[in-house]
This record gives sequence, structure tokens and C-alpha cells, in this order.
Amino acid sequence: MKLPFLASLICLLALTSFAADDKPFTMLTDELIAKLPEAEKGAWTGYLAKSREFAVTERRILAEESQKAGLEKPKPAPGNSGEFEPDMDAAVETFADAANQKIAEVVISYQTPTGGWSKAVDYAAGTRQPGTQWTSQTGNAWHYCGTFDNRTTTEQLKFLAAVFTATKREDVKAALMKGLEYVFAAQYPNGGWPQNYPVETGYHEAITLNDDAMTHVLELLHDLAEGDNHFAFADAALKERAKAAFDRGIACYAAMQVKINGQPTVWCAQHHPLTLEPVKARAKEPPSLSGAESANLVKFLMRSGPTTPETVAMIEAALKWFDAHRITNLRKIKNDAGKTDYVTDEASTEVIWARFYDLTTGKPIFAGAQDGIVYNSFGEMAAKNKVAYDFFTTRPKEVLEKEEPRWRKRLEKEK
Repeated sequence: MKLPFLASLICLLALTSFAADDKPFTMLTDELIAKLPEAEKGAWTGYLAKSREFAVTERRILAEESQKAGLEKPKPAPGNSGEFEPDMDAAVETFADAANQKIAEVVISYQTPTGGWSKAVDYAAGTRQPGTQWTSQTGNAWHYCGTFDNRTTTEQLKFLAAVFTATKREDVKAALMKGLEYVFAAQYPNGGWPQNYPVETGYHEAITLNDDAMTHVLELLHDLAEGDNHFAFADAALKERAKAAFDRGIACYAAMQVKINGQPTVWCAQHHPLTLEPVKARAKEPPSLSGAESANLVKFLMRSGPTTPETVAMIEAALKWFDAHRITNLRKIKNDAGKTDYVTDEASTEVIWARFYDLTTGKPIFAGAQDGIVYNSFGEMAAKNKVAYDFFTTRPKEVLEKEEPRWRKRLEKEK
């Protein structure tokens, strides 16, 4: 049964509100934008206007779909807590089989009107039906409606590129090109990327390195610019756009590298979109130096970044920091409560790094997910908070022992 006209109108108006959640930006504020140089101010004003325009369009489309389907409100997409991770190393002909083509059709159906994808959607449940959200969120339908979090959007684009390479299907190419336009549109004027686009308020506004979000975007752009990994279809103009966006991203990395007492170190998991300063995200993610995300960023720069003096200096500073901040006197155990703990043991042979280091002291810190208090030890934090997060990492070990020698060979080869 269709909704009465008045109820339909109310539903339409409610869903077409101007912003993702009707809350003011916390970092992209009018006050900060007003302080920017005139040229930068115009770029940011235009960027945010386009983002809001996309948000309004998405709400209008979903509202109209819901009204036509006779729904009181849109239905959440079926959820899947796992990430979308197709086997991109499979032979190209594999992507032409019936199973992969079916998945491609489902993926395309969940592409947002702006061109991105949401995370945690169960593609095995079939194609999206009219009146179904693009997200699996049961509360705010626009939360993560278009995101780079958890390898989202970048992975869908890689998959569609492979399917198009194998099949030459025009509907796949159309969705692929729309998705690439989304990536270009989402890039901030200073070269970074927000976690979600259209830009969502709160910590999602930050330039997001957490879970390697921006690094995954640059990996995609690198492949596109080089015509690698199923992106051989790209013409010269598209490659040039990808290269320009990639270069701006690398320059943003350089600008964000945190300096302490004038010395470049590593990066925070998220940076302010305007000032580029380290900022917090969730309670357990304070402004800090990241041992985990910084390691994957440096690994990417070593493999795919330019070998310019600026990039080499970035990498050398980070390597020096990794070497100085390794932890060698902790041993991982199960305590009396059966929970993971770390105890001091000078004889330990384990080499680890903290996920977060204090911006002033350079010492490991551990913030509680529930109380938000920053503790000096994992044990203190874990005693008062639930722990469902990796507070230590071994990623820098791989960078120092495996990636650095390969990188130095690369530098020699490119001399």
C-alpha cells in the first residue's frame, strides 16, 4: 500500500536534509576557512558546496525510491562484518566467470549516486532493491554512505577494473569510471582524503590514514596512472589526472609528517583537514604518532613513491624514528583472567612497536575505549576498559628488515 501523500511528503523532506547528519562540521569550520588565503578559501568553499550538493542528491533519490516503493522509511542493506576482498591475484579470465560477473552486478547496484560504496554490505544477499539504503546502518542511513574505510571503494574499483578487463562490459566500465570520478572529487584541495564522502561530520572530516585509508587510495591512483593491475584501459588523459592526484597526495604526506623539536618523525592516524595537525578520532585513538599506519605508509612510499629528494627525506626520517622507538623489553602473556597482557621482561626476544606514541615524550600511550583516558601502560588501560583493538604492532619490523634493503636497491637502480 502506498503512503498517503502527506506522509510521503514528510518522509521526502526528512530524507533530503542538506547535510549527512545535520550537524555542523567540527574541523571544517567557517571560522577556520575564513582565515585561509583567498585562493585556498575559494577552493575549500567550492569543495564543501559540491559535497553538500552530492549529499542532497543522495537523500532525494532514496526518498523518491522509498515513496514509490510504498515504504515508510528506507530499509538498511543486508550487513556483513567482513571486508570486501576479492582475490585480485587471480588470473584475468577468472573475472569473466558467471560468479564474478554476478558479484559485479551486485557491487554496481550498491554504488552510491555519488560514485562510492559503503562498508559492511553483504553482496551475497543479491542486488540492491529500490528503497534500500546504500549502507547497512540501522540508525543513521548516511553513516559511511561512501567511504574509504576498511578498503572500501578502492577494493570495489579494483574488482570492477578486473571484471571490465576480462569482459569489456559497458555497464561495468560506466560504474568504474563513475567510481574513479568519485575518488577525484573526494580529494581535499590540499591533497588529502576524508574518511567518508560526501564529507561526514566529526572525526570523519580528518585526513584519514587510519586502517591505511589514504594509502589505499594512492595505491589505486598509482596503478591507474601506470596502467597496471587491470587499469591498462586508461587513456592518456585519465592517467594524467591520476598522476596529478597522486602527486598532490604525496605532497600532503610530506606536509603532514609530524615534526618534534624541528625533526620530522612519522604520522598520526588522522590529521586535521586544514591545519594538518594530528587529531583524535574515537576515544581510543588520541592525537599521537602512529607506529602501525606510519609503517604501511612508508612501505608504500618505498615501493611506489617517487624517488625525489623530498620523498627520500620523508622515508629516511621515518626509518630513523622506527629504529629509535622499537620496544624490546615486553613479553606477551595471558594473565590470570585469561586476557592478553604485556609484562616487562628484559630477556624477551620479541620486538614490537606501540600503535600510539605521545606527541611530546615519544613514549607509548594507551587510550581507553570506554573512558578515553590515556594510560602509560597497556595493563593499566586494559584493567579499566574493554580491549578489542591492536595496541601493538610488528609492521615497522618488516619495513626495517625487508622493505628498507629493497628500497635501497631501488634507489641504486634509479640513480
